[in-house]
Amino acid sequence: MKILITPRSFGKTNPGLFSLLSDAGLQLIRNDTGDILSAVQMREKIADCEGVILGVDPLNVEVLDSAPLLRVVARYGAGMDNIDLNACKTRGIAVSRTMEANSNAVADYTFALMLALARKTALIDRRCRQKDWRKITSIDIYGKTLGIVGFGAVGRCVAKRAKGFSMRVLAHDPFFDAATARKLDVAPADMDAICKKADFITLHAALNETTHNLVNAERLALMKDTAVLVNTARGGLIDEAALLASLRDGRIYGAGLDVFEEEPPSDPAWYNLDNVVMGSHCAASTTGATETMGRMAVDNLLRDLGLA
Repeated sequence: MKILITPRSFGKTNPGLFSLLSDAGLQLIRNDTGDILSAVQMREKIADCEGVILGVDPLNVEVLDSAPLLRVVARYGAGMDNIDLNACKTRGIAVSRTMEANSNAVADYTFALMLALARKTALIDRRCRQKDWRKITSIDIYGKTLGIVGFGAVGRCVAKRAKGFSMRVLAHDPFFDAATARKLDVAPADMDAICKKADFITLHAALNETTHNLVNAERLALMKDTAVLVNTARGGLIDEAALLASLRDGRIYGAGLDVFEEEPPSDPAWYNLDNVVMGSHCAASTTGATETMGRMAVDNLLRDLGLA
């Protein structure tokens, strides 16, 4: 029985995960490209596989049509926007994900981006490497207002960290957990209110038809000129052309972006901005998070294949 493993970090610090799969009698097909697989590459590699441990690589109808034997998808992560769930359901394919395995890692990275933007650490570092020791003035994070868009596992972890900075925390979620919010001293707010009131805005929503371009030109215009926008969720949550214009014109203070609709972004303008800190979709890439995700994905795969 063949399975495909697409995530590049799978087993990187815990190679025993591969042995667990092999010992279960599985033949492993691995992503040997060093990159996210394209739909064409997925179709080639998954053709005779019965299971897949899936990263952010595409699993759309075209890919599924090339995998007639596929019966189990174990998502290595929590986001499902790269999977055609309706097609999987129609075909009777079991789909699982590693919920909350990387929440703390992503929350840590979210705060790393907030601090980096507020205190201009990346810019200061670049200047210092050029032996430019002039002082650069930045903004405070302590005591400011934080707006969290998406109050799920990661959003709640971010709220806990914000308390250490004595931040006032607002949160927006269509399925708002009022009881948890009260425990964390988080106030509910709609999206526009967050854009108007928050000094820092961080996105942790799922990407779907409703949330695509959730942050658009109109909402960017509502933000303070000292606002910092952070996205460690999905690139499609932001209208990137509108954000790029806002950053170029200094209409907001800065943006920390670990995700883009196209990764890496092809527009060269992104690489010339001093008020942007970019990441390579690596917010969840810590040894602890990848080991937990890997073990959970293996357990889910073996269970759904009937081998556990």
